[in-house]
Amino acid sequence: MTPIFAAALISSDLMTKLAIFGAVACGAWWLLEILAAGKPRAERRLEEFREPSTRRGDARVTKRSQGMTKLLATPGLSRHLQPKTEEEVGKLRLKLGYAGFRGETAASIFLGLKAIALVTGFIIGGGTLYFTKGATTESAMYTVGCAGIAFFVPEVVLWFLKKSRQDSIFFGLPDALDLMVVCVEAGLGLDQAMRKVSDEMKKTYVVIAEEFGLCNLQLQMGRSRNEVLHELGARTGVDDLKALAAILIQADKFGSSVAQALRVQSDSMRVRRRQLAEEKAAKTAVKLIFPLVIFIFPAIFIVLVGPAAITMINEMFPAMSGGK
Repeated sequence: MTPIFAAALISSDLMTKLAIFGAVACGAWWLLEILAAGKPRAERRLEEFREPSTRRGDARVTKRSQGMTKLLATPGLSRHLQPKTEEEVGKLRLKLGYAGFRGETAASIFLGLKAIALVTGFIIGGGTLYFTKGATTESAMYTVGCAGIAFFVPEVVLWFLKKSRQDSIFFGLPDALDLMVVCVEAGLGLDQAMRKVSDEMKKTYVVIAEEFGLCNLQLQMGRSRNEVLHELGARTGVDDLKALAAILIQADKFGSSVAQALRVQSDSMRVRRRQLAEEKAAKTAVKLIFPLVIFIFPAIFIVLVGPAAITMINEMFPAMSGGK
């Protein structure tokens, strides 16, 4: 190896290391800038006066969460995943709203999580397969599969959150309607009854309390009752709330008894909930077949038939059992 070629090789290796070091340093600096970006001192002091809880050490947690939110909501992180049309944007916001995420940056954060999950799945899956199977075509295909599965993990988590939220609304709505019936029959209006339900059910049914509290806030802002009730059913995606909103709008329009409408709706929801419980109980016998056949029957078969099989083997093959 000539000295000139060796010097060129050393310089190229040094340039490569310096380039890697510079890229890592720039990335770390960018992350620190995002995480350290905070509000001015005056605004933070005003927030401390408005919310005294931030003086006890919650300010650091809030600052970290804000920095992480800014990092996930970075437009460049999910630029290629952004919806192209207004219809797709509306569908994404509606899907996030069903799960309870209605912030302005909810869509950007969700798409950023999908992008991070894609890169994480590619790195972890690719690295694991590279060290186990080497750089082969099969490992590359498995790496792409791992990245694709990781890409849809936020979708699955969002679906479970939406299902849990809707189930909470469905199972707690009859009790909320009973409380509303009591409030209306006691002389309160529908707005005051919703406010009372929101205040009384904060500890038992948090989701319903939040939804009714949002309705009260919209009514205080000056929106009409029909629009607020219609949006209550639309933003949750629960059919029973949609039916309740339609009944209340109809009762308000024709001047019929609101208490009677609420009582009828509550009774129908209780009947439906009891029917669902009976349906699940009827399906239990069918669902128990699989664990019985797979796990329990083989053990019972061995216990019952095992001694007889051993005796038959000893009688048929005495040489194997040590007999003469």
